Parts: sequence; structure tokens; C-alpha cells
Amino acid sequence: MAETRCLERGVVVWLTGLPGSGKTTLATRAAEKLRRMGYRVEVLDGDWVRKTINPDAGYTREERRRHLHRVAWIARLLARNGVIVLCSFVSPYREVRAEVRRIVEEEGIPFLEVYVKCPLEECIRRDPKGLYKKALRGEIKHFTGVSDPYEPPENPDLELDTVNNTVEENTEKLLATILKHIGMG
Repeated sequence: MAETRCLERGVVVWLTGLPGSGKTTLATRAAEKLRRMGYRVEVLDGDWVRKTINPDAGYTREERRRHLHRVAWIARLLARNGVIVLCSFVSPYREVRAEVRRIVEEEGIPFLEVYVKCPLEECIRRDPKGLYKKALRGEIKHFTGVSDPYEPPENPDLELDTVNNTVEENTEKLLATILKHIGMG
């Protein structure tokens, strides 16, 4: 294992995209590589946060806003203490992502919005958890991409195309962007 690299301030990397687009896969892969390089890294994943920290979170617009605000504060606290925080959340609304950015940046912590781009048709084809099938049958309400909108970022700091690039290619692009923002790239 590499010597631990202590950062005065970390960075919050916010991966947003449709369910099944590849956000968690990319966050996990990047975190593994950063840890091997000696950085302190945490992955905050939507499923994990909903199971552990915020089990009462719902899926209406307002419930998502509250949920993501809580995540933003956790990410900010971690980054304030030199941790690279990879956040993997659908976070479908531009306005709420802007609020999350403000929460993080008001303390001078870098925030990177990463759009994990994948067409809805491909996400439905992948459907790793079977959620699209349920949503298309009407069994899940407020499901992003089916019965609730997804607003793609207009000017993301990084866009990762998970159809035309491999996981490894996208992970390397993500790593390069993170390292550049912490002054190591």
C-alpha cells in the first residue's frame, strides 16, 4: 500500500445520471485506485445512504431535496477533513444539484459535477436491479426516467459516456479530473 497522502481539503465528486448508468461502478473503481495511491476516500452511494443514514427518505421532489441536502452536508464534513468524497446519486433535478454544490462550495471545498451519460434505453436494457421493469409496470412511483424526469447537467465538470467508453477508460478520465483538482495532476 502507498504511503498515506494527507490533503488539507478534499474534494466532493458528485456523479449524477439515470439509474443503471454506471455511477456506482465508476465511483467504486476510482475509489479503489485512489486508495492504492494513498488517498483517504469515501464513497457515498444512494442505496447505501438510504439503507443506513437516511432510511426514511422518499422519492418525491421535496423528499429527494432533503435527502441530497443531508448527503451534501456529510460530504462537506468529510472533504473539510481532507477526504476525497465520491457521491453516487441519481440526483435528477438541476436545481437541487446546484443547491448541493452551494452547500459544499460555501466552505471553499471543490465540487465536481460528473454526468454519467447513458441513454434511457440502455439503462432499461441493463436494469441491474430490475427496477425499470417494476417502474414500467407501474409498481414504483416517482422512478427517474420512467415516471419522474431526469434533468441532465447543462455544464458538468466532466461527462462520462458509459455506452461508447469502457469502465476503465471512464475511470481513468475521472481519476485525471480528480487529481487535477487536488493539485496532483
